[in-house]
Amino acid sequence: MTQFSGNPDVPDMGRRQFMNLLTFGTITGVAAGALYPVVSYFIPKSSGSAGGGLTAKDKLGNDIVASAFLATHQPGDRTLAQGLKGDPTYLVVTEDKAIASYGINAVCTHLGCVVPWNAAEDKFICPCHGSQYNNEGKVVRGPAPLSLALAHADVTDDKVILTNWEETDFRDGSNPWWA
Repeated sequence: MTQFSGNPDVPDMGRRQFMNLLTFGTITGVAAGALYPVVSYFIPKSSGSAGGGLTAKDKLGNDIVASAFLATHQPGDRTLAQGLKGDPTYLVVTEDKAIASYGINAVCTHLGCVVPWNAAEDKFICPCHGSQYNNEGKVVRGPAPLSLALAHADVTDDKVILTNWEETDFRDGSNPWWA
């Protein structure tokens, strides 16, 4: 019987275990690196703010600071921000130069177009098929079947925080269809 422990051409068991561990670790690292984007796609990102809200972002992706926002916007302005689920959401400046307690989701309920604010007509008018919404986002002319979705807009630590609107729709007294 031949013993291999003294033969330099045959690695001892420690080297084999090390090579197996190295191979397993390399394959596991590559697989984890490939699976991370797939798994993170299905897990919603945490907003990091208390109460489950999301800090509204401007068109450049910066947090909207309420004091700076109000310094550059006039009463009656409706300005797009990045809102819940990344949807474009209008922030409304009230007559007393404050941010309204609600934001209006800008996605048309007909075919999903982004509905621009028409200040001259004091309403939102969808460019795709002509749906119209009043200044609070309530549908006034179809083909859109529903009013624009709402979100709560609150100012916390001088940042605009958007949260889900789950209460009765103040525009028509109905249950929110988007909740």
